Amino acid sequence: MAEAQNIPAGSTTAGSIAVAAESTVATRMSAPPSFDVADFPVPHGREEEWRFTPLERLRGLHDGTAVATGEGVEVDIDAPEGVTVETVGRDDERLGKAGKPVDRVAAQAYSSFEKASVVTVAKDAVLTEPIRIAVHGRGGTAFGHQVIELGAFAEAVVVIDHTGDAVLAANVDYVLGDGAKLTVVSVQDWDEKAVHVAQHNALVGRDASFKSVVVTFGGDVVRIHPRVAYAAPGGEAELFGLYFTDAGQHQEHRLLVDHNTPHCKSNVAYKGALQGEGAHAVWIGDVLIQAAAEGTDTYELNRNLVLTDGARVDSVPNLEIETGEIAGAGHASATGRFDDEQLFYLMARGIPETEARRLVVRGFFAELVQQIGLPDVQERLIAKIEAELEASV
Repeated sequence: MAEAQNIPAGSTTAGSIAVAAESTVATRMSAPPSFDVADFPVPHGREEEWRFTPLERLRGLHDGTAVATGEGVEVDIDAPEGVTVETVGRDDERLGKAGKPVDRVAAQAYSSFEKASVVTVAKDAVLTEPIRIAVHGRGGTAFGHQVIELGAFAEAVVVIDHTGDAVLAANVDYVLGDGAKLTVVSVQDWDEKAVHVAQHNALVGRDASFKSVVVTFGGDVVRIHPRVAYAAPGGEAELFGLYFTDAGQHQEHRLLVDHNTPHCKSNVAYKGALQGEGAHAVWIGDVLIQAAAEGTDTYELNRNLVLTDGARVDSVPNLEIETGEIAGAGHASATGRFDDEQLFYLMARGIPETEARRLVVRGFFAELVQQIGLPDVQERLIAKIEAELEASV
């Protein structure tokens, strides 16, 4: 197993490749997945899956002292014709079908929510407009659960927008039928004091395609845990993310792609920029290729751009392979400052230094912004990046 590293500005790191059928790495959590919060001990910060997270800033989500309040969050779902939106109780059999909680906060969220939202796209339906889910914090504490389920050969785009102020622990399930195509854009644009911890579970059907774009700007502490598993051969998953971490913020993205089925693909690419004293970004990218997953093709990438002194990045790619019969597997991670040659090139052509820096950052993020595919969302995120850059110059 690769020991996670604290990467100072300007350095580069790559994770390890472990080829061992019975080894235990960060892809295997310290406790088995469970819906019961009692199956997870209270973390103390020394555990592998918690050692980067500032537990004292989670406002009690990790130790059971957080209690839901009346204000909580308000959830509004705007869906086009042909989509079924339901509010269901805890006994609905569709809840948790995509995956069990893998840590105490996710289990606490599952044990504590009262009502869940289930959005269903019927078999063969091809949506021409996105499903938009607005999650707005009202200043309280809330536990949530959402399910997005696509029937066979359905196609949909979902935008989940988080705003306002809240302490939120949630699970989000994505269930894709055979041949379905789902793109999900999850935007964390919280107010500065918000705390958001979420586990995203995707179960990808035969020959189905799942694309996730996670965008994180706001909040005091944001910890997002996307996970992908395959229900049958031929599935594809693309996990993209971008984050802009300001002074004092902790933004953590902790991914697992579990290649448990033959002949599936995955591609992971996350990029982040950091500025300000105490800005802390954490990216953990775990890929597990099980012995049965012959023909797997996978790659994961993380890039970080440090804009000022005082920022910290922890970037850890882990790749565990249990079979030699794969199509391809690799990973890369790098953290650094501005490329002086790029700045010199732009400034030599009459572009002022401030504008040159902005162009470099916009170019750094452009590839991932384009993956969203929704002009209004892309324009909003570009404007947000511009606003963040204004604060750094």
